[in-house]
Amino acid sequence: MLARLRPFLPTAVLLLLIVYFALNAFSGDRGLLTSNQRDETLIAKTRELAQVRAQRNDLEMRAHLLRDTSLSADLLEERARSLLGFADPRDYVIRMKP
Repeated sequence: MLARLRPFLPTAVLLLLIVYFALNAFSGDRGLLTSNQRDETLIAKTRELAQVRAQRNDLEMRAHLLRDTSLSADLLEERARSLLGFADPRDYVIRMKP
């Protein structure tokens, strides 16, 4: 019986490989059916990147204002009060849980 099926064995193996790759092309991690999920992930990551860039620009500006060449008195006073835990009598202090 094996002798009768031997000529069809390479064809069967090739057919199984084609079916395997076709299924992965449609439903794999990078398949055609998951393109919507990838697009949603890309949009979410783009938004996150924009937020991180805005945060970085803010931190760079604050760091620039604390340098010796361009010292901002208001920012220096704010940082000193924050680090030392002091408050001006005219300030409203709102305590928040860490």
